[in-house]
Order: sequence, then structure tokens, then C-alpha cells
Amino acid sequence: MQWERPYNSQGSSLTTLFLLSFCLLDGRKFILQMATAANSVTHPTLVQLDPFVPAREQKGIHNRWHPEIPPVAIVKPGEVFNIECVDWTGAQIGNNDFSDDIRDVDLTSVHNLSGPIAVEGTEPGDCLVVDILDVKPFDKMPWGYTGIFELENGGGLFAREFQSRAAKAIWDFEGVYATSRHIPGVRFAGVSHPGLIGTAPSQELLATWNKREVGLIEAHVNAVPPVAFAPLANGAYVGQELPADIRERIYRDGARTIPGREHGGNCDVRYRATRGSRCYFPVFVKGANLSVGDLHFSQGDVRTLFLGSVAGIIKFKTSIIKGGVEKFALRQPIFLPSPVDPLYSAKLIFEGISVDIRAWCGVSSPFAFADEQPDGDGKQYYMDSTVAYKQAALNAIAYLQKVYLLLSAAPVESHVGAVVDSPNACVTLALPLGIFEHDILPKEEGLKKLDFGQCAIRSDGVL
Repeated sequence: MQWERPYNSQGSSLTTLFLLSFCLLDGRKFILQMATAANSVTHPTLVQLDPFVPAREQKGIHNRWHPEIPPVAIVKPGEVFNIECVDWTGAQIGNNDFSDDIRDVDLTSVHNLSGPIAVEGTEPGDCLVVDILDVKPFDKMPWGYTGIFELENGGGLFAREFQSRAAKAIWDFEGVYATSRHIPGVRFAGVSHPGLIGTAPSQELLATWNKREVGLIEAHVNAVPPVAFAPLANGAYVGQELPADIRERIYRDGARTIPGREHGGNCDVRYRATRGSRCYFPVFVKGANLSVGDLHFSQGDVRTLFLGSVAGIIKFKTSIIKGGVEKFALRQPIFLPSPVDPLYSAKLIFEGISVDIRAWCGVSSPFAFADEQPDGDGKQYYMDSTVAYKQAALNAIAYLQKVYLLLSAAPVESHVGAVVDSPNACVTLALPLGIFEHDILPKEEGLKKLDFGQCAIRSDGVL
């Protein structure tokens, strides 16, 4: 038995690696390579954060879109790197059994994004290719939340109809699975993804956003909840050193991060940017300046309320397609979905059409049982897919009782089935059977009326 010191292709000694060679009786020689740190390169974490510290006390975070926000790091194409993200509220929501924190959440200071990260060699007009290699919660924070905003502070799809009051459910993560003490009888595998990811706008694009969104606000001055959110210095934050005049411009003119736009942004499409997905973003500024945040452990299609994000870590690799905006007529991002997806093949599908068959107006609470919900007035809408989706969701809520919070968290699928057969659009909502611990299929004896528990509500008891 003999120890040999190996050499690399340049002939230099690899002092951390030894090969154990030994001879068998037949003279054959085998090489046993031992584990080594040589050539094992860790992936750097470019933004390091603490999920339990308020966002405004941390570096590497911003909550407005603006071309003058400088990058916190520069990477070369092909490099693999990690980014840590706080939850979208910046540690405003707690793991508890009351929803006062949802009621009182400061929406002027969301979403909290990590970055920007500049990619060397990227110019306006290029296409930034972003591979999402992994998304996971922090080990020290294995929980997240789903919540319902107050009508006057955030709203949601059914905010006016249900006169929404704050409520939430806490989800505990065990590997790929999520369960909640607030929604017992349900367990599902998550499809983790960033709800918000995008490149920085140019000055011209930023001006376009602000002009059109302020115009929409001016056309609906008294809308509750608001139809859009104008630039607002109150709550704005960039967590790095800046000259005073630049910080003032960013805070004054920076676009809110609430909607999705041409650069990406807050689109919350679970299959577009999950672990294993590839994203193609148009580039508007030198370096692209990629930012990310609002991580989700799981989400249903066409979410009906605000989905609480998780704090966690996302792993990226980037590349560049020069002139990609012109080559692909790229006016908004495009996505190559991940091959990784929980397998829920059996589903119960609810249909909705653009007719007010099942009422939402006048319902005291989204947590009311079906026999407490009045019928609709039968009003016909023309090819309105939003009305159709609302009807599909209400059909599911009425069938299963008190599952409003679940619809946005579980891997629910929704599809627009038809927008051609006048006057009705048709939308479907599919509940995976495998997430329930009991049988939810229609039976001759009827569906057993189950109470899915009590979500966290306001300490004053208001629903």
C-alpha cells in the first residue's frame, strides 16, 4: 500500500488531496479518491439578511423601482449566487393567533426587495436570462402566512363584496409540505417561487408608468380599495448610502412595487418562476439591475387575497442574449416553466360564468357557511372573466365551507376556458383532492359538513 501525491494539469501539488493506491493479487491497480475541499467552490451569498429584523434596519434592500438605485453587487454571466430575502412586509407579521398585525400592516413600506444585482456586460436592449436554481425558506424561520387585508388597508378580489376584515392562517413547513393549525385537515406540497422579480426601469419607462397609473387614480379618485398606487415618499426605503439628492428623487418618483409591469415585477404566477424555471427579462439599464423578493412557499392560481410570503433564500445563475429585446419582440418577460411540480392529478373542478348566479354582495363574511349566503341577482355580464372567476371561487367556497384562505395558498389551478362564446366567459377552478385528509367528492348521501377550524382573527373579534 502506497500514498501518492497527485498533480493538476499544471503540475502543481494538490496538498489537500491524496490518492490511496493499492495492488490486488492479480496485479490490477485501483485508485481510491478521498473527499476533498480542492476545487469545491461555494456559491456566494450576495445579500445577507435577518428575517426577524425590520427591513428598514438592514442593507441590500429597497422597496421602490427607480433607475438610480445602485447595484449592491456585480456578477459575471454564468456565476451562481444566493440572495436572501425578508418577507414582503419586512418582518411586520408574526407567528401568532391574532390578525391585528394584518389589520395594521404598513403598506407604504412594501414590497421589500433584495438587490439590485448588476450583471456584467448587460446593456439596454439585451435579454437577461435568469435561471432560478433553488428557492427555500430560512431554516430558522420554517413558517409563512396567508392573510386577508382590511377593506380600507389593502383590499383584495372580494374586499368590497365581503367588507373584508383582517384574518390570517399560519403555515408550518416540513420539507416540501405545509400544514396549518388554522386550517386543519389539509396538507400539501408547495411550489416555492419569488412573487416579485424584475429588472430596473429606465428613466423613460419609469415616467411612463407614473403617468399612466396616476391618470388611472385621477379617473377613480374615491375608489376603495384604490385602483393603483402613486409614487409616495412616505415609507420609501433604499438600504445603502446615497447622496441626498439622489435619495430624494428615488423616494419622490420611485414606482411602487405592488403591480407587475413591462420589466417583470409583482406578477405572482407560481409556474412562471419556480425552482428550475428560466426567465427572460428585457433590459432597460446598464447591468440590468435585477431585484427579487416576496418569496412564496406555495400559491394557487388567480389568488383571491393577499398571499403572505416567506423569508428565505433564492439561488440564481444569469446569462445574456445580446439584442434580445429586438430579436424576440420582448415587451414583457417570458418564462420557461420548471420540470419540478407536485403531482396532483385528481382534481375537483368548479366552473364559473359571467353571470351573477351566486351572490357576493351582502355576505357578512367569507367565513359564512353556504346556507348563510344569498343567491345572486342574475345579472348578465359580457365576456367578463373576472366575474366568471369570482363565481367559480364562490362555488368552491359554498361547496366546501369556509375555505377562502385555502384557495390562495394551496396548489389550486385556474384556467380561462373560453372567451369567445358570447355572452359568457367561462373560468374553472380546480381543487386537488390529494391535499385533503377526507373525501370531498360528491356522494349520494351528500357532503359531510366539516368545519375547517378558526383562522386567526382580530383581537377585538370583528370578522
